[in-house]
Amino acid sequence: MSYTPSLKTMYREQVVPALMKEFEYKTVMQVPKLEKIVINQGIGQAVADKKMVDVAINELTAITGQKAVPCLSKKDVSNFKLRKKMPIGVRVTLRKDNMYEFLERLIRVSLPRIRDFKGINSKLDGRGNYTLGIEEQIIFPEINIDNVNKILGMNITFVTSGDTDEEAFALLKAFGLPFKK
Repeated sequence: MSYTPSLKTMYREQVVPALMKEFEYKTVMQVPKLEKIVINQGIGQAVADKKMVDVAINELTAITGQKAVPCLSKKDVSNFKLRKKMPIGVRVTLRKDNMYEFLERLIRVSLPRIRDFKGINSKLDGRGNYTLGIEEQIIFPEINIDNVNKILGMNITFVTSGDTDEEAFALLKAFGLPFKK
């Protein structure tokens, strides 16, 4: 008996039939699914302080349970004292079970910890993908607030196989993302 994340089971048993009924799909294969979650953290101060990238990698690895990789700059920008191939960000791409685990922790634990939380914006990108901006990494319980020396934000992008924004929105809402009314 192998372990399956509860959101994955919920997707198969509740979300798929609901979306098939709502959008009148003929087969299960037409139902949009969550393909990956990409978490991206830009660290502009990393130009001055090299340790910032290592700290961010450790934090993002703790949050997602998967090793984060540094993002390198593509070209020189003299105004920002930036050289080509300098680390200026950190990212992680989650797929399969890791993705469902992270999504469940995000919805059930982390988002409710945001101060004055009234829901997330419901603006998708036109191709069925949604990006959620988070201003503080300390909303995640995996981060020990005493060890944080700099508050950093991050972007969490949900990539779906939905062709339209309506399909992707219905999918994300069915997963339980708390969109604003």
